[in-house]
Amino acid sequence: MSQQDDFDRGLKNRRAVLGDAWVDKSLDNATAFNAEFQSLITRYAWHDIWGRPGLDPTTRRLLVLGMTMGLARWEEFELHCKAAIRGGVPLEKIKETLMQGAIYCGVPAANTAFKITLDILREEGLVPPRQPLSAGVRVATHHTFSEPQLKVAVQGQGTPVVLSHALGLNVQMWDGLAAELAATYQVMRYDHRGHGGSAVAPGPYAIDDLVDDAARVIREWGRGPVVFVGLSMGGMVGQGLAIRHPELLRALVLANTTSQYPPEAQPIWAQRIAAVEAGGLEAIADAVMERYFSAAYRASHTEEVAACRRTLLRSDQQGYVACCHAVRAVNWLDRLNTIACPTLIIAGKLDVGAPVAMSQAMAERIAGSQLVVIDEASHLSVAEQPAQFAQHLQRFLSTLK
Repeated sequence: MSQQDDFDRGLKNRRAVLGDAWVDKSLDNATAFNAEFQSLITRYAWHDIWGRPGLDPTTRRLLVLGMTMGLARWEEFELHCKAAIRGGVPLEKIKETLMQGAIYCGVPAANTAFKITLDILREEGLVPPRQPLSAGVRVATHHTFSEPQLKVAVQGQGTPVVLSHALGLNVQMWDGLAAELAATYQVMRYDHRGHGGSAVAPGPYAIDDLVDDAARVIREWGRGPVVFVGLSMGGMVGQGLAIRHPELLRALVLANTTSQYPPEAQPIWAQRIAAVEAGGLEAIADAVMERYFSAAYRASHTEEVAACRRTLLRSDQQGYVACCHAVRAVNWLDRLNTIACPTLIIAGKLDVGAPVAMSQAMAERIAGSQLVVIDEASHLSVAEQPAQFAQHLQRFLSTLK
């Protein structure tokens, strides 16, 4: 039987990381002067180090980028950066590595690293979308003056639109839609209390607390009445605003949400709260992803789902639990007939967290409301089907006087 030696094992790792073309070039061009060196690094660097089980390959790739950046070894940085991109390392992780390097390696090094990486992305046909920082386009962030302080992000010019996110997420949930709307509208997003960059007030919270937060954010902004777009927990807040603060709303969009949970859902919420209190957010992360995204989307968009999971895990545990108490007790159903502003309801056909029947119940009670169902969408319909979500929203906005 043929047996692999350390060179063969190292060569396998070297090819997996750098690609066959580069490795073949190095080996085929070896001479009597540097062949032993090529053998040395293949055996010891690529087998003994890259073959160690302590770190996953992606982490090792990112570490190499940070180290070569810090040492200004730009030839090696470019080689490993190109290999990382071609090897499927998420661009978000590469970007975060360079951002970390801006602090620990210095701004000049980070500037060079970003330039090299952008050149590689252009070469690979992966040019990132434009995100100008010019006036009227740049995303401006601040916090409310009132307490508990809430993080707010504003961009664009025009009719004011407010976006309100789902439980366990933050303003980044709306990045794509906010950028699209900002071409025509002024878009304000905010983190709910206990989430993202907002303060974590002592809990538990009531849904009225979240509604009052939204009302004061709009009043501080001074642009009301607004079009309020809420998804899941954000949609529950939107219903409360339309019922309790109708003067603040020009129109309402309720996506993947409910006005009331049936009695049989209460033990499920109790179990979720108990699981987080006992084991942290990691204890429920996988289950939440299964409710937020359809099986097909989870299989075909692994990095997007992983990024959402990381956002959930960065959430404050106490803030999350406090909001769970608010969500489980939502009860607007019998007051929906008082909502008078134009209302669009968006449901996902695959949504098990807020089934279409819940949207139909709202549509039956809100006079003149429109209901649309997105076929290939689960709970985070704006993430699974962003084009369809935006199309329905833009069509609705165009009808407002």
